Amino acid sequence: MTIENQIAEHRIYLLRYARLQLRNDTWAEDAVSETILAALTKPQAFANKSQLKTWLVGILKHKIIDSIRQRTREVTMDAFEDDDRGDLLDTLTFKPDGHFVESPADWGNPEQDLSSQQFLMVLEACNEKLPPAMGRVFLMREWLELSCDDICKELGLTSTNLYVQLHRARLRLRECLELNWFGKIIPTP
Repeated sequence: MTIENQIAEHRIYLLRYARLQLRNDTWAEDAVSETILAALTKPQAFANKSQLKTWLVGILKHKIIDSIRQRTREVTMDAFEDDDRGDLLDTLTFKPDGHFVESPADWGNPEQDLSSQQFLMVLEACNEKLPPAMGRVFLMREWLELSCDDICKELGLTSTNLYVQLHRARLRLRECLELNWFGKIIPTP
């Protein structure tokens, strides 16, 4: 099988990954197209040092970061304003002394669950429920592994606002996962 065919086999996965990061089908298509073009332009860079999919995702991460940098002017700042639901979530989750009101549910063996495709689908669905600005900040930090300084610079946020957004995103993801994954058994499709 040629390298072109092998790369083409990963297109759907790359597109899903890019859509999750960028939350815009057109931008995701552009990032994946640029990734495939870059891979086809220099296939010798692959050199079988890793799996092809890993190499392509590495290229895609850079294309996504470039896309975010290019399109930051298109994001309105009111998308980053705090919403009242986040404050309510904070008061319901923690006591004034900072301890949990209720102990978190037992998550079992997270490493085993992480490898599960079902878990990843639920995690992706929970992530899509986040407000777009909050989801973008979370993905930039946790999935694209950008530094906090880079995120603040790119999005024009203060470090305090960034940490608040990340905290709220993690709380909401935790709550969603407890309700939709750890709290009940998901039937297999």
